[in-house]
Amino acid sequence: MAELIRTLDARDAAQVAELAKVLARSTARAPEVERVVAEILAAVERDGDAALLAYTERFDHFTVGSAAALEITRAEMAAAAAGLEPALRAALELAAERIRTFHEHQREESWEMVDGYGSRLGQLVRPLARVAIYCPGGKAAYPSSVLMNAVPAKVAGVGEVVMLVPTPGGTRNPVVLAAGHIAGVDRAFAIGGAQAVAAAAFSTATVPAVDKVTGPGNIYVATAKKQLFGRIDIDMVAGPSEVLIVADESADPEQVAIDLLSQAEHDELAASVLVTPSVALIDATRAALSRWLGRLSRRAIAASSLRDYGALVRVADMEQACRLANRFAPEHLEVLAEEPRRWLPWLTDAGAIFLGSRSPEPLGDYLAGPNHVLPTGGSARFFSPLGVADFMKRTSLLEISTAGLAALGPPTILLAEEEGLTAHAQAVRLRLEKRP
Repeated sequence: MAELIRTLDARDAAQVAELAKVLARSTARAPEVERVVAEILAAVERDGDAALLAYTERFDHFTVGSAAALEITRAEMAAAAAGLEPALRAALELAAERIRTFHEHQREESWEMVDGYGSRLGQLVRPLARVAIYCPGGKAAYPSSVLMNAVPAKVAGVGEVVMLVPTPGGTRNPVVLAAGHIAGVDRAFAIGGAQAVAAAAFSTATVPAVDKVTGPGNIYVATAKKQLFGRIDIDMVAGPSEVLIVADESADPEQVAIDLLSQAEHDELAASVLVTPSVALIDATRAALSRWLGRLSRRAIAASSLRDYGALVRVADMEQACRLANRFAPEHLEVLAEEPRRWLPWLTDAGAIFLGSRSPEPLGDYLAGPNHVLPTGGSARFFSPLGVADFMKRTSLLEISTAGLAALGPPTILLAEEEGLTAHAQAVRLRLEKRP
């Protein structure tokens, strides 16, 4: 019988290498997926709405008379919100309020400075004109993702937020539509897959072109975003979810176990790892995992995830635990320790850090406030969580004074001629010759 979850010892270099293999779940796209997505993108660019209708029938298994029928009206979203059970609507509204409050602190402002020559230099910070948020709304429906993508865009001041919602069988998920209303989504379309991303990138007679697409999706959606990057901006090419827990002997094994399982139940590729110097905690966590697993509705998925991508890792001390966490730069990093804040200066690479036993990762998934769209697969070394800045653009501003031109012109000419760019040099020289 296969073990529930592997146990590794980070004091052994070979076992650390095994852990690296466990966590290195490839984000490479299969050649066949790349080919299919490229065909879909080309068809939507060429045939527009006709391609959307064909792919909707082929992949989502329903037909409509025209592409216009795929639009979800604001009235329909408002009705969905009005029809929600009151406690659920209140939870969504509380989440939206907390997400909005957190992200308002991320706002950037335009600025200008005056240098020593009297030249004015600065940066204009402006919102994108239109963005699309992709939000699963079929069998896998995530209203929380609607809020996490739409609310920061609204805080940034984006002119129009367009929601793309796959609806298998034509069934529209009312909670996802309600979340769109609460978040202030401007337009929504019942389309999904690579064809939805393509429509937003190229535009059709029905779907408007956008500047950026954000939000989670399957391998076809992720591949479409990757192939279209450059034509449009994207948030990131995200991989499966992951949590790494750094814990000392004070951690509650029941909490550790259920936190590992809260990632494992996402899908079979999710990674859940405990790193601790405590052998007793490892043993108690393994026993707790076994007890909790049988109570989960998604126990088969969680069991597969733990078996293939889970690990209980022993380290020499908490310092080594922090170094190991930095090496793998996890999406979610929990610190369950007697003094969790003590270790914060040690932890440099993570999508989000959850300090202490009262900060379980699921709070971050829903309504703590920080964004749950986080870098995965070690990309937290150089990527940041989705935020207001992702829906803004920055433009440099230059207004050179007469004194600035006199001072900066000659060295600019020198550098341009050194690089063989004579027109560059002449453009500056002409200004110098015509100075008042």
